Amino acid sequence: MRVWSQSFTDGQPIPPRYAFCKIDAKTRVAMADNLNPHLAWSDLPEGTKSIAVICHDPDVPSKPDDVNQEGREIPSDLPRVEFFHWVLVDLSPEHDDIDEAAFSSGVTPHGKGGPVAPMQARQGINDYTGWFANDRDMQGEYFGYDGPCPPWNDSIVHRYVFTVYALDVETLGVDGTFTGADVRAAMEGHVLGQASLTGVYTLNPRLAPMRIGATSA
Repeated sequence: MRVWSQSFTDGQPIPPRYAFCKIDAKTRVAMADNLNPHLAWSDLPEGTKSIAVICHDPDVPSKPDDVNQEGREIPSDLPRVEFFHWVLVDLSPEHDDIDEAAFSSGVTPHGKGGPVAPMQARQGINDYTGWFANDRDMQGEYFGYDGPCPPWNDSIVHRYVFTVYALDVETLGVDGTFTGADVRAAMEGHVLGQASLTGVYTLNPRLAPMRIGATSA
């Protein structure tokens, strides 16, 4: 299998238009366009009956103590955990790409609806659901794609891994407000092939030159 994007290049920075947040000179961070990026794939294995897509960030701080704290920076040696940004299942193998903004355009306070999704697919909740659980203005179930918003004081650039899975089932055995972990568990024994594409992103001004669009963000 092969996967690629017209929105960014593998291993390179993700433009702010595909992020949840962007750098702002006055407020430090501002909401961004939050468009899902274009994704395309080819060479699906014989017998593929559906496609699943997962986007996750493996670089999230495991402790919140220093997150977005003035005068402090999250150390690079802090253990990291995963954060799911997109969980999509039951996409027909008749499709070979996803258009930019087909699943997300703008930040939706309290989250986008689901699990019904465009292209007759289903999508689960992402981890903004837990992140905003105690925020009265934002709390809710965040279905579908919501892009990068790493801590603005993190000492490392975060990676965002988009993985496309070819499955041997038409409908994956998950329901309701399913999560990335639920999908990974349900896919066990059903994956015929997979391919990944990784972009990077930061909100740390010290690291901003490493980002596409840093001067305009």
